[in-house]
Amino acid sequence: MREYSVPATFEVAADENLVAAVYTNARVAPGSVGVRRRDAAKQWHDMTYAEFAKEVTDVARGLIASGVKPGDRVALLSHTRYEWTLFDYAILAVGGITVPIYETSSADQISWILSDSGAVGIIVENAGHMERLDQVKAALGSLPQVWQIDAGAVDELKAKGAEVPEDQVHERRSAVGADDLATLIYTSGTTGRPKGCELTHRNLLSEIKSVATILPTLLQEGGSVLLFLPLAHVFGKVIQCGAVYKRTVIGHTPDIAELVDDLQSFKPTFLLAVPRVFEKVYNAARQKAHDEGKGKIFDTATDVAIAWSRAQDSGGPSLGLRLKHALFDKLVYAKLRAVTGGRVVAAVSGSAPLGERLGHYFRGIGLPVLEGYGLTETSAGVTVNTLDAQRVGSVGRPVPGHAVRIADDGEILLKGPIVFRGYWNNEAATKEAFTDDWFHSGDIGELDDAGFLYITGRKKELIVTAGGKNVAPAVLEDRLRSHVIISQAMVVGDNKPFIGAVITIDQEALPRFLRNAGRPEDTPLAELVDDPLLRAEVQKAVDDANSQVSRAEQIREFRILPVDFTEEGGEMTPSMKVKRAVVAKKYAEAIESIYAKPKK
Repeated sequence: MREYSVPATFEVAADENLVAAVYTNARVAPGSVGVRRRDAAKQWHDMTYAEFAKEVTDVARGLIASGVKPGDRVALLSHTRYEWTLFDYAILAVGGITVPIYETSSADQISWILSDSGAVGIIVENAGHMERLDQVKAALGSLPQVWQIDAGAVDELKAKGAEVPEDQVHERRSAVGADDLATLIYTSGTTGRPKGCELTHRNLLSEIKSVATILPTLLQEGGSVLLFLPLAHVFGKVIQCGAVYKRTVIGHTPDIAELVDDLQSFKPTFLLAVPRVFEKVYNAARQKAHDEGKGKIFDTATDVAIAWSRAQDSGGPSLGLRLKHALFDKLVYAKLRAVTGGRVVAAVSGSAPLGERLGHYFRGIGLPVLEGYGLTETSAGVTVNTLDAQRVGSVGRPVPGHAVRIADDGEILLKGPIVFRGYWNNEAATKEAFTDDWFHSGDIGELDDAGFLYITGRKKELIVTAGGKNVAPAVLEDRLRSHVIISQAMVVGDNKPFIGAVITIDQEALPRFLRNAGRPEDTPLAELVDDPLLRAEVQKAVDDANSQVSRAEQIREFRILPVDFTEEGGEMTPSMKVKRAVVAKKYAEAIESIYAKPKK
């Protein structure tokens, strides 16, 4: 059993709460820009802290007039946009509890969360969400109060609360303490019904204060972040609240398709994203370079960037490597940095491993991706790499005030004030999750001598072959997903004679592959699952993944599926994790075909 802890560098007072930052900012820096909003013409407009506080207050007055009481749960179903942040703080300002719901959630998922949380109201974004609520009505019998953003919910609540004195809002928010519940965030439900994680103001403030201590150049006054990940996810919500707390300017964009344009116009100083975003950035840049006949230069520049980054951990680059790096910085790296707006100091990544090679690549081009690790139950990140202490391939060391322990069976145990207080209405699951104040993460990993944590897999996802070999699929799956042609992969082989995999194809990369192969770009994927050229390309990715593991852990056979995994199809969670049980059931025939005849 190994353990590593970092002393606390902060305190959270008993009377502190998240919403206080809104009014502190309005008092201390009323004319400073707190939010930048994009209009229909895609132009950014500044909103001061004083203006934001006034809007939070006015919407909160409307919630009071609507009967929302302290401790009431109010659901919030919307894409990432300014109004999400506004309503989140307005709910907190009246002493309420925000219950985020992913904008892509099905009617059944919405029904479960509304029913389990006992929400008294729900804010939805658009008519499509209203249609899903209509389906929920039959299951619930009745709906809580509903406000629709696109139908004027903000103005509606402002008008309704016009007669409510502002003092009532301030009395409500001042009565909220650190140990009061702030939000009820439901897990993604990879293995069953989502469970509501009770996160207090202390939990989230501890996360914000600890991260701000070790990442001061990111969360700082004058910095900026463009939010595009779902704010229903704890990662996005914590960064939102941390930015408000530290007076870091925030912007919102709901459309990933326009992300590059938005980054270049907004010019953030740091990013938060998931590995798939960085994988796509690299793959798209590489493919573009090859299409333009500059593939050799790009690939050489990539090798130099990776070598330069690796050298940072082993005495520094040689003179020759420094000269090559400086040359490619002008020719290649500067152009890649410009894609993000040209001001990004670093990016923070979570949810899944990025992969060592890409980690070194991005650090080498001057866009260090600081990987962290956490769960909804830990208020987002419990470990994180920093600019001063980064080990590529790891998820960093514990944030101040927290400890990580590796149990005898390899499970990661976590302890500290960011760890949630329990599951809503589920005492049995809460008891099962803790041993002597240590939270059982369900993940397996390793700690090095310096306290850096390495994730090796999920405890419940360990595959045990018929030969008794334990295989953690994450190492193989993460490597496979880094290939330009592959979208998703799921390793199989439990109680089977060898390891196999089902693989989906990236629909954006496929047309270019077909064009380069001299095939019609519109060839349906269903006609290509057994195509020799496509299988050969996928085999390259499989060979690369296999190089990272022992022979007994290697993928010996795979199947290409005719469709991709999606949230809509039920194979993915909103946080882009594969629902293994769903895939295993849905594609049982393809999986069984892997083992239809013995392999030598």
